[in-house]
Amino acid sequence: MSARRFYRGIFVFCRHFLNFWMKNGALDFDKPHTFCTFAPMKYIRNFCIIAHIDHGKSTLADRLLERTNTIQVTEGQMLDDMDLERERGITIKSHAIQMEYERDGQKYILNLIDTPGHVDFSYEVSRSIAACEGALLVVDATQGVQAQTISNLYMAIDHDLEIIPVVNKCDMPNAMPEEVEDEIIDLLGCKREEIIRASGKTGEGVDDILNAVVDRIPCPTGDEEAPLQALIFDSVFNSFRGIIAYFKIVNGSIRKGDNVVFINTGKEYNADEIGVLKMDMVPRQELHCGDVGYIVSGIKTATEVKVGDTITHVQTLGKVNAIAGFEEVKPMVFAGVYPIETEDYENLRASLEKLQLNDASLTFQPESSVALGFGFRCGFLGLLHMEIVQERLDREFNMDVITTVPNVSYLVYDKQGEVKEVHNPAGMPDPTLIDHIEEPYIHASVITTANFIGPIMTLCLGKRGELIKQDFISGNRVEIQFAMPLGEIVIDFYDKLKSISKGYASFDYHQAGFRPSKLVKLDILLNGEPVDALSTLTHVDNSVDFGRRMCEKLKELLPRQQFDIAIQAAIGAKIIARETVKQVRKDVTAKCYGGDVSRKRKLLEKQKRGKKRMKQIGNVQVPQKAFLAVLKLD
Repeated sequence: MSARRFYRGIFVFCRHFLNFWMKNGALDFDKPHTFCTFAPMKYIRNFCIIAHIDHGKSTLADRLLERTNTIQVTEGQMLDDMDLERERGITIKSHAIQMEYERDGQKYILNLIDTPGHVDFSYEVSRSIAACEGALLVVDATQGVQAQTISNLYMAIDHDLEIIPVVNKCDMPNAMPEEVEDEIIDLLGCKREEIIRASGKTGEGVDDILNAVVDRIPCPTGDEEAPLQALIFDSVFNSFRGIIAYFKIVNGSIRKGDNVVFINTGKEYNADEIGVLKMDMVPRQELHCGDVGYIVSGIKTATEVKVGDTITHVQTLGKVNAIAGFEEVKPMVFAGVYPIETEDYENLRASLEKLQLNDASLTFQPESSVALGFGFRCGFLGLLHMEIVQERLDREFNMDVITTVPNVSYLVYDKQGEVKEVHNPAGMPDPTLIDHIEEPYIHASVITTANFIGPIMTLCLGKRGELIKQDFISGNRVEIQFAMPLGEIVIDFYDKLKSISKGYASFDYHQAGFRPSKLVKLDILLNGEPVDALSTLTHVDNSVDFGRRMCEKLKELLPRQQFDIAIQAAIGAKIIARETVKQVRKDVTAKCYGGDVSRKRKLLEKQKRGKKRMKQIGNVQVPQKAFLAVLKLD
C-alpha cells in the first residue's frame, strides 16, 4: 500500500506541475515540442503602420518581420497575401502578425497590424487603430506629407495613440529627408531627433524603429483579474472551420474550452481553439490581457459575428459592458449588384455575407429591378472599394454579377414634409410630389505643388466645389480645401485629379452633412425601353452634357443588331440626347444582274418589312462593360 501511495503522490505532483505550466503558457500541447512564453503586459506592444498609399509601409513591415526572425521573407510584401493586392501593388486588408523581439536579454511581444493607405479603405485603418496603443506614421521621403497621411494621423490622435514618425525611402536618389522632416515637425510638433530615417528596401533604421516601439509605445492597460472583455476587430471565413474572429483582450483572460458569449448578438459558443496570429494561426492554451489573437468556435452563420462586438465569459454576462467607442461604417457610394443568372441569387447572398466578414465596410440589402430581377443594394466606401468587391466576388466566389451605375444617398422631402432616403434612382417619388432634394456634401482636402493649383481649382469648381481655404504647408506644397457634392467625385474625379497633376496631388475627404440641390433623374432608353441599371441622379446643370456623353459611349459599346438601336437620354418625358446604332444589313440586291429597277425596289421593301418586324420582337443585350461606361467618361 505504501508503494502504491508513493507512486500515486508522484503522479498527482506531475499532473499539478504540468497544469501550472499550461496555465502560464509554457507548454502548448496543440503543437508538440513547441515551447511558448507567457509575456506579462509590460512586455507587450500593440502598434499599427499608417501611411498614404505607396509610401512603402508593407515593404517596411517585411524588414521588421525579417529583423525579428518571425519569417523568412522570400518575396516582397509578405503580409499582402491576396493575389489582388500583389497584382495592384496596394494593401486592401489590414493584416495582424505577432513578432518576438529580444533586447538586453528581455523578450518583447510586438503585435503589428499593417493597414491600407487608400482613402477607400480608411475603415480598415480605424479598426486597426482601435486595437493598438501606438502607430508608426510612415512618410515617403520623395513625396512628403500627403492628404491621407494627415487623415490617418488625426484618426490615431483621436484614439490617443503614441505616434512614431518614420521617413521612409531615404535611400532613393530624389529623397528629401530634411524637407519632409520639416513637414512632419509642422504637423506633429515633435522634435527632429524623434523622427526616424529608414528604408524598407535596404533595412536602414529598422533597429531604431524596433527600439522606439519598445521605448515609446505604452504597454496595454487592463486588469488581468477582471472578467473577460475582448474587442473583435476583424474576422475571416474558413470553409472547413467556419468563422474565425480576431480580437484584442482588454481585460481578463481566456482559455481553450471556455464558454464565451458575444455581447451584442447574445450568441454563446465554446472556444474550440484560441491562439496568436503569425503568418499562420498558432494555437495557445490561454491568452491574457493585452494579447491579440483569434478564436475558432465553429460559427457557420455570418450574421452572428459583428466587428466591434465584445467577447466575455457566459458566467460574467450582465456584469461586463460592451466596449464602447468603436467607429461604425458609413458607406459613401451605393450601387446595385445583380447576378447574371437569376437562380444565382441565393449564392450571391451567401457570397456577400462571407465577404462582409472579411470586409466589414461592405453593407448590403435586398432590392429588385424590373430589368435585372432580384439583387442587392450595396454600400461602398468609394469607387476603388466597389471595384475590389466586384473582383473578389468573381475570383473568390466565382460569381458573375452586373453592377449598376454608382450613386450616393439623397434625402427627398415631399410636399407633406416627410423625408425619404433614396439610394437608387428607381426609388425616386413622382416629381410632382417632391418639394426639394438634399444631397450629401464632403469636406475635401487636396495637397499638391503650387504649379498645379490652377488646373485643380478649375476641376474642383467645375464639380460644383466651393473653395474654403488655401494654406501653404512648407516650401512649394499647398493644401486646398473645398466643400463639394459627394455625387460629383464618385465617378471620375480621382482619375482626373491624378491626370492633371501628373500623379502628384493627393486627395482625402470626410462627410459634411446635406444641402438642398436641383437634382433630376436621368434615364437611358434603348428602343424606348428604360434600362434601370443605367439610370442615375444628376444635377440639372450637368444633365444634358452627361446624357449626351452617355449616349455616345453606349453607341461605341453596344454591338450592332439586325435592326437599328435607338439610344436616348431622357428626363421624364423629355428626350435630351439621342444616338443610333445602325443595323447590320445584307445586300439583298446582289443577285440582281440587271433587269427592271422595280425588282430591286421590291427586294428592299421586303427587307425593310422584315427589319421592322424583327425590331418589335428583338432584345438588346447590354454588355457588362456598358454598365460601368460612365466611369470612363472624359
